[in-house]
Order: sequence, then structure tokens, then C-alpha cells
Amino acid sequence: MSNSSEKLSENEKIARLRLIRTDNVGPVTFRQLISRYKSAKNAIDILPELAKRGGRKKPLVVCPKAKIDQEIDALNKLGGTMIVLGDGLYSTPLAATEDAPPILMALGHTHLLEKKCFAIVGARNASAVGIKMATSFSKQLGETGYIISSGMARGIDAAAHTGVLNTGTIAVLAGGADVIYPRENQKLYQSIKEAGLIISEMPFGTQPQARHFPRRNRIISGLASGVLVVEATHKSGTLITARLASEQGREVFAIPGSPLDPRSKGPNSLIKQGAQLTESVQDIVDVLNIVDQRSISEPQYDLFQAPPNKEENESDLKNASKAVKEKLSHTAIAIDDLIRMTKLTPSVVQTVLLEFELAGEITRHAGNRVSFC
Repeated sequence: MSNSSEKLSENEKIARLRLIRTDNVGPVTFRQLISRYKSAKNAIDILPELAKRGGRKKPLVVCPKAKIDQEIDALNKLGGTMIVLGDGLYSTPLAATEDAPPILMALGHTHLLEKKCFAIVGARNASAVGIKMATSFSKQLGETGYIISSGMARGIDAAAHTGVLNTGTIAVLAGGADVIYPRENQKLYQSIKEAGLIISEMPFGTQPQARHFPRRNRIISGLASGVLVVEATHKSGTLITARLASEQGREVFAIPGSPLDPRSKGPNSLIKQGAQLTESVQDIVDVLNIVDQRSISEPQYDLFQAPPNKEENESDLKNASKAVKEKLSHTAIAIDDLIRMTKLTPSVVQTVLLEFELAGEITRHAGNRVSFC
């Protein structure tokens, strides 16, 4: 399941970790930098200049190698594995998403990433019936050969993991892979570490914060062919996972519930929007049998949407930067719309946005959209 025709060297892996741990380098910008400069080392060398051109006042400092060495040492002490986008261990379905995490820190059995995967998510404050259904659906899907991914939260997530401890599960954490959250799931964490796989894109020791959870959710769905929502309130974070799954081209399934129960609002709303109404595991398997016949292409770094190798004229880029900045606001806009409105070439717009992001001027959003920070 390799995502690259050439095996990455250890030096390149370390350089890629330095690159993604550098301020203002997100997953999309990471891929563009690798595409344009062919290696993380080359990208690191040019980063300060790109950030300066984007309007950054203070020099952009690349993450120090000493800090990376500490992170690698901590990983090694726990017997963990660093999984790098572009190397053989990386999940093919996840690699095909537009903002796939460049680095995953993993504890446990990495071979589970080679198997077909399905996600089950839902309410933290789940009902007894919801927990029973999540456990049952998870167990049955595991018996059909699916690895179950979820977020190890209390409630539905924990039940989904519990149902497949014997057949395989992947827990995606919002904090570091070594940080047990919530603490009440300590026993479950140890069980998954021993029999399944724990992964995170965050550095070891990172305590989960609210802004980390949507990032985690895109990985849960990105690993999978589809996502089942068992219970969720109308404004639940679970619905973010469902939306991200839909944007990633994954199938979304939902178990309907009583309109009198607030935890049914989310699944019922998803069904109205086109999610697969799910009453049994067979409803899921029938759809997945069709989905899994489709091939998910492996991304090639020289085919990523990124600026071409040649450097654009500096004067043209200054004019382009002004034109792009005039069209940006704090409301996210699709990059395709920016290209159309500015009448600039895609490569020029991508170059300008790359420089803006490194300067800390813009934020990237799901769906290939950007906005001012």
C-alpha cells in the first residue's frame, strides 16, 4: 500500500516532520511544498523567503531539529512508529484526501492500516440503547472483515472500539498519541494499544483542545469507506465528522431514532440530507460492497495541485498578491472562485496563497477554501 514509488530515506522523514511542525505549515501547504521543491529539505531552505514574500514581518523559524529529536526519542521509548505520507505504511484512502496529515504518530499494530476500514461515531452522552447498538454494529462489521475507526471519546466511540477489540480497531486521538483522553478510558486505551492501533497527527504530550477535534475527525472518516452516526444532538461535533466524510466522498450512514430524543436529531437530520437510513449491518454491507469496488487512486507528489517548478516573475507576483488580497475576507471562499474572479492562472494563485499561509495571513478550510485569519 505504498504511496510513493521510492522509499523515503530516514533523513527525508525527519525533514518532513520538521516541515509540518513549523508554524503556518498545514497539510495542504506541506503537499504543495513537497510537490514544488521535491524534498522537505529543499522546502525548509526556502521557507523563510516565501514567508517574507507573503508579508511576514518576523523571520519564519523552522522547527529546530533538537525538538524533533526529542519527539522521536519519546516515540521510540513507547515502541511507537512514525508513519509518513509518501511511505509504505500510510493508509491509501487517507492519503487520497486533500488535507491528509503528513505525519502520524502510531502506537500498536500498524498493519491494520492496510485493511478496509469503517468509522462509527456518535454522542458522548449516549443512551443505553445507543451504546448497545454501536457495540453490536461494530462487532458484526468486524466479523465481516472491517477495521473500525473512531475517536475514543466516551459514549458511542468507546462502545464502537469495545465491540472490535478482538478483530481490530483504530483510535484517532485529538491530542498526542500518548495522552489518554478522557481519563476514564484508560483501560480502553491500553486494550487498543495492545490489540489495535492508536494514531495522532499531534506531537507527543499534546493535551487535546477544542480546535483539535475537527482535525481529528477528518482522519477518522478519511481512513474509512463510510461513517455510521449512531446518536448525535443537532449541534454535535459528530455531525462535523459526517460533513467531512461527505466532502471526502465517503458514504454516510445514520440510525434513525425517536423525534422526542435530542440525540436522534443529528441522525434524523442526516437522513433527510441523503444519508443512508440504517436499520441493520446488512444495510451498510450492501452499500460498502459497491463502494469498495471503486479504486481510490494513490496521490503522486508530482501531480498535486501546486505551483510549477519555475519561479514566477516577482513583479507579476506582487500584482497578483494585491489582486488576491482584495478578494479575500474573513469568510472562506473557494480557491476556484478566487482564480475565476482574479483572472489569474491557477499556479499563480496557488503560489500567492502558499506565501500568504506561511506569513500567517490566511487559514485553509475544508473544501479547498481559504480566508483571512
